[in-house]
Formats: sequence, C-alpha cells, structure tokens
Amino acid sequence: MVRLLSVLLVIPLLASCTTLIEGAAKPGVSFEKPGPAGTVPAGLEKFYGQRLAWENCAAYATTGTSREAFGSKRDVECTRLEVPLDYTKPDGDTITIGVLRWKATGQKIGSLLINPGGPGASGMATAAGLVADYRKTDLAARFDLIGFDPRGIGASLPVVQCLTGPERDADRLDLDLDTSAAGITQTEQENKAYAEKCAAGTKFGASMLANMGTRDVVKDMDVLRSALGDAKLSYVGYSYGTRIGTEYAETFPQNVRALILDGAVDPAQDQGQSTVAQARGFQRSFDEFVKFCRDKGKCPLDGDANASFRQLTLPLIEKPVAVGNRKLSYNDALTATLQALYSEQLWPLLQQGLEELKAGKGTMLLRLADLYLDRDDQGNYSTITDAFNAVHCVDDARVTDKNAMLEVAKQYKAAAPFLDDGNPPGAALDPCAFWPVPVTGRTGVPKADGIPPLLVISTTGDPATPYDAGVNLAKSLNSRLLTFEGEQHTVFLQGRECVDTIGVKYLIDQTLPADGTRCA
Repeated sequence: MVRLLSVLLVIPLLASCTTLIEGAAKPGVSFEKPGPAGTVPAGLEKFYGQRLAWENCAAYATTGTSREAFGSKRDVECTRLEVPLDYTKPDGDTITIGVLRWKATGQKIGSLLINPGGPGASGMATAAGLVADYRKTDLAARFDLIGFDPRGIGASLPVVQCLTGPERDADRLDLDLDTSAAGITQTEQENKAYAEKCAAGTKFGASMLANMGTRDVVKDMDVLRSALGDAKLSYVGYSYGTRIGTEYAETFPQNVRALILDGAVDPAQDQGQSTVAQARGFQRSFDEFVKFCRDKGKCPLDGDANASFRQLTLPLIEKPVAVGNRKLSYNDALTATLQALYSEQLWPLLQQGLEELKAGKGTMLLRLADLYLDRDDQGNYSTITDAFNAVHCVDDARVTDKNAMLEVAKQYKAAAPFLDDGNPPGAALDPCAFWPVPVTGRTGVPKADGIPPLLVISTTGDPATPYDAGVNLAKSLNSRLLTFEGEQHTVFLQGRECVDTIGVKYLIDQTLPADGTRCA
C-alpha cells in the first residue's frame, strides 16, 4: 500500500441521495452555483452545473481521527457533490463525494484539488492538514484549496465496508504465514470470504464495487472541477494520486491546466514488477535507517542488521507482545516498520519502538501500525484498507498464474531480506482473484496528447514509489521532472523550500523549472 502520512476518516454506511439538492435557506449553509464551467459531457449537465451547499465540517467527521483532522477546524467548510453511481447510467442511482474547502484570500485563479494517494486515503483530511503550510505560500491568495474523498471513501457516501473494527483487530493477529498446501488453501478461503463481505457490506453491492476504480474517480473529479466553476483543472496528486492525475490527463486532456504528480506510480510496470521494486525501495530505506539508528547510539540492531531485525520480530509469530488489553503481532511490527520508513521524520519513533521490543514491550510499534491502518483510540478504523483493495481489484490486472506469483514472492524475499519471515515463498490467490466484478483500469504506458507539460516530482530515497518511477512517468507524459534528494515518500508542500518554490511558481503561472533541476 502506498500512501501519504495523514490522519484519515471513517463514516458509517448511510443511504445516498437520489435527487440533486437545489438548496433552500438554511442556517449555517451557503449555497453556491458557479458552474457549469468548461467542457460538459452530454447527458451530465445537471451534475456539472449543480448547486453546492457549503457548511461546517463537523458533520463530515465522526471518529476521533477525523475530528482531529478537520471536524473542529473553523477555517474550512465542507459540501457533498452528487455524481452518478454508474456513468453509463446518468439517470440511475447516485452517490455523493465529500469535499472540503479552504478559501483563497486574494485574486483567485481557481481551485487547487489535492489527492493524497492510497488508494483509499482521505483528501479532505489531507487538505485540512496542509492548510497551515499552504497559508505560508503564494498559493493561499490564488487558489481555493480543495480536498475530496474519492468515491466509497471517508465522507463520501456510501463507503466501501468489508470488515468491522473488531474483525480488523482479529485479522491483524491472523498471520497467514503458512505456505504449505494446507496453509495456502486456508489463506485463499479467507480471501474469498473477504471479497464476499465487501460486496455484502457495501450499499449497492457489486454495482458499487464495479464503479470504484480510477476510471470513475477521474470522472467525479471533472464534475467537481466544473461545479466549482473552473474551466480547467489545477491538481496535486501524491503517490497513487499520480495515477489519478495521469488518467485524468488521458481522459480529459482538453481540461488540463496544471498538474503536479509527486511520488509517481510507474506506468510501465506490471503488478509483480511494482511489488519487487517497492521491496527494493524499502530495503534501501531500512539500510539508511540502520545508519541513522547506529549514529544515534543505543541502536538495538547490531551486527547483520537484517538478521538482527528478524531476531527481534520473529518471536512475535509464536508469542505476540501484550500492550494493555491488545497485542502486538508480527504483522503489526512489520507494518509499523514500513510506516516509519515512509519518512525519516519517523525514524526516531521506529528506533524507540525497536528498543521497546527488545525489552519485551510493544507500545510504540502498535501506535505506528495503528497510524498506518488508521485505527483511532476507540478501536474505529477508517475504510482505507477496504477501499485500497476495492480500487486495486478493479484497477489492476488479476494475477492468477501461481507460477508467476511464486517467482514474484522469491524475488520479493531476495529484494527485502529484513522482511523475510523464514517460510518458503508462497503463492496464495489474493482477494482480487475472487472479486465479484471485472477489471476496468487502463493498462500500458499512458498517452495524453495535447496536454500542457506537467510537473513530475520524484525523490531519490522514496521507498514506496522509487525514484525511477517518476523518471518514467515524466518521460511518458513528455513532462518536466524535478528531482528531490531525500529520504521520504512525496515532498511538495511539506516544508522543503526549494521544491515548494518551484511547485508554487508552476501552479500559479505554469512556469516549469529548467530541465535537470534538483533540490536537496
């Protein structure tokens, strides 16, 4: 899973609206109808020109993490955008997209849409979290900052719902490490049951799952562009958000104004190649973390760091560590480690967590794992994991060739030895093999003729979306590459002055940096 570090949302399953809101006077609600703007596809006029009802965001946040992210903020406002469940049936069922806005302070160019990746992460929470740094840039005067939760996610209704909170807690303790024939069979049975739960637990069932992909998200984003009154799109996409931006450029090239794609998903790699590349990226980041850890002293990883890490974590397979009324599992320890490797800012917490584990404690590692899986202190999870699977299963080609799967598993273990659990490589079919709807995603290198040059940002030490992925994406889109030399996953609007200056200038006046520009 690739994502930006952010606090995310969870919303209970509710019925979607079936008619567009025309709006009547209502305390605390501001109705606006600046659209339609720009190109409007035939048959979708009522969506592209709909009235938006902006209000306080508290009602859009129902968990501790979402309230912390934006529910108590007074300088943002929220609304729901109505879109077709199935764009081939615009007169059929509708769903809603949660949208958050921080309004520009000066002469406005338009709206700047943000997507943090995942897939499954909340754009509303991310935008709210960016406000403080955003206000320090020239963007604050020129663009409304817009975060939206893609369909089926967060405040968008209905949400994809597969497992309850207690079921997710139990799943974290179910390791599925057995790669014997019996173990593979058991894992596949669980994955099949999971897919069935997703269809059964989600409003509109298979119809919702069939229309959860990037193909549909970019159509929602174009409706949002128009409803906000923008003739063309300005957008920042992080991680998987680069895939959204790329597909938008392919689908609506005439509507592109300026896109920043930061932490690119490689368009030339299939799922297996991407998995192995990511393993190499995390191993490289782990090696860098070990250097940091040893430089700081009291590092629990001595000698061969890979072996030392395994020596610390493998005992959790047989005996999880008690943390209050919960337990730190082996899976949790690995999840926590990967979470921390996303950014060197989290490395001190990982060092602390490993020191605690050496002493038989698991508090910090469990907190890091909870952060990755977006579990709040009350035991509530956002739907990020379920949404990730729902999007992945319709975006990417199904992998059912077990020989090919086994080869990828072998390469993965070789590429990231610190993650080796000691079992032989296995080849269990994942939930997507049992998904009840077909794949709808594009395949192959993207082609977006007629778009203006875009800005692609790639970080040399990015573990989740390795540097070469950005190089390849910039080349395929005939766009400009900005290289950041650092140890983190994505970088724009995260306090790196060199990168922010270049990105802000590009978004405001569409001026690209010189070819070969690097920031450190």
